[in-house]
Amino acid sequence: MKAKLTPFLAIIALTFSAACAEENKKGKAMETVSEAPTEPEGKVVKTDEEWKKILTPEQYHILREAGTERAYGEIYKEFKEQGEGAYHCAGCDALLFSSKEKFDSKCGWPSFYDPAKAENVTTKRDTSAGMVRIEVVCAKCDGHLGHVFEGEGFDTPTDKRYCINGVGLKFVPVKAAAK
Repeated sequence: MKAKLTPFLAIIALTFSAACAEENKKGKAMETVSEAPTEPEGKVVKTDEEWKKILTPEQYHILREAGTERAYGEIYKEFKEQGEGAYHCAGCDALLFSSKEKFDSKCGWPSFYDPAKAENVTTKRDTSAGMVRIEVVCAKCDGHLGHVFEGEGFDTPTDKRYCINGVGLKFVPVKAAAK
């Protein structure tokens, strides 16, 4: 029985491995753009079908369904290596954060101590998952970005940690933003 089971498990492992590799190709990286996007002037309102056309499935899940990306994933590694620049909403292009407010909180997600453009970021009480937290939302498109935590003792000017899903962000390097 053991000899028959081993090839079966190998096939399952290969199938799972291929599926994971394919999933990693689909939106697992934080989008980096070569020039600063045009920010929306007012509220951005779209139907679910319109959002699904412009967002990857993972972006849609996070921004529109308040999902969460995996901690310590590829996006977090990219975030830690990114230099100076700006972070825009992947849904509507609103400027949200900049590298000036970025810090490594070692939590596994991109962290900032303050928004770069406060009027583009709003917060609201989140009682999902049996917890009380403060959700961070793009003020322009109502996209879920993550959560903000206060009083954790970080050596930052605000002692806040905006714990943000990187897949919901577009990174614009400082050289591109200057164009």
